[in-house]
Amino acid sequence: MASIDEALATIKRGIDELIPEEDLVAKLKEGRPLRIKAGFDPTAPDLHLGHAVLINKLRQFQDLGHEVIFLIGDFTGKIGDPSGKSATRPPLTDEQVAENAVTYKEQVFKILDPTKTRVVFNSEWMSKLSAADMIKLAGQYTVARMLERDDFTKRYRAEQAIAIHEFLYPLIQGYDSVALEADVEVGGTDQKFNLLMGRILQKHYGQAPQAVLTMPLLEGLDGVQKMSKSLGNYVGVTDSPGEMYTKLLSLPDELLWRYFELLSFRPMKEVAGFKEAVEQGGNPQDYKKLLAEEIITRFHNEEAARTAHKSAGNRVGLGEIPDNVPDVEVSLDGQEELLMPSVLRLAGLVKNGAAARDVLGRGAVFVDGQQFEGQRAFVEGDSCVIQAGKKKIARILITK
Repeated sequence: MASIDEALATIKRGIDELIPEEDLVAKLKEGRPLRIKAGFDPTAPDLHLGHAVLINKLRQFQDLGHEVIFLIGDFTGKIGDPSGKSATRPPLTDEQVAENAVTYKEQVFKILDPTKTRVVFNSEWMSKLSAADMIKLAGQYTVARMLERDDFTKRYRAEQAIAIHEFLYPLIQGYDSVALEADVEVGGTDQKFNLLMGRILQKHYGQAPQAVLTMPLLEGLDGVQKMSKSLGNYVGVTDSPGEMYTKLLSLPDELLWRYFELLSFRPMKEVAGFKEAVEQGGNPQDYKKLLAEEIITRFHNEEAARTAHKSAGNRVGLGEIPDNVPDVEVSLDGQEELLMPSVLRLAGLVKNGAAARDVLGRGAVFVDGQQFEGQRAFVEGDSCVIQAGKKKIARILITK
């Protein structure tokens, strides 16, 4: 078993908030496996790496010896979580809930240890509550406090409809913590209101309140907005190895270390060494490859990770040389030498001189897998693989 300090260091890696830390420390000191709860409404069965941030945290709790309760909100899924929504969400049918729940389980067990995971459905207890029980539950919180919630406040001020049943959602999520006697609940930062509701209701029902741990929302591959399938800036956990490889190597350099912190299981000391190497002139693409291989291994296997760069074809990350590079001859046409902008243009790797200057300025030109810097004069007989951006690559031969 890890010491309290070691356990806290693992638990706090990459988190946004731990509320309150002293409650979690007190629970850890009891020396028993804690019940770690995370709820998922089965509304979108195709998970991406943004979801994996939270699931990774659950796996870290498992590795520390604790029990994960993976709650599928089949009951609350029929209400629709209003978090971050500007309109009432349509409820799901029983068939949609059942189908999506099966897909969720198939995907999350690529990260979680099934032997340390208890999968539950909140209909097990919520469907047994009477109308009187629901009224009693609703009496635990006021409308005024409910309207303090940011998304409700915005909709109320904009005179947009808020259905009464939407007020029940956070109450039911909180009651789930009562039914499960959760010690810790993990969720995204957008779930903070609902997570804290669990603490409030547990106190009402005479239980020790759970500690709340919020995880940040992972930025997508565009480096700006949160990862989302609708925005197209995602890496899906069911993507092919080649797709994962291509997408992760396109990651903006400045996000690499955040992805390592939130998605990798490598020790942070090792990640700090990677970062130092890049700061001293190392190629960040080398570490994107390491991250891609780790993630592909997790969701596929080691062999898929080793060969992913081949299946990526010409849609490869910067600096990666695929097997099927086309050969292109570039003629000097009477000149003694050609500079890089001209070679890029004559080889068809860019449309014109302005595009050549742009791709060079972005540092997106690679020669034989190494980032091109400075200047170079090409003469007759020179041969090398040149890549311009993510999709243009060729083996260039300079001819007379």
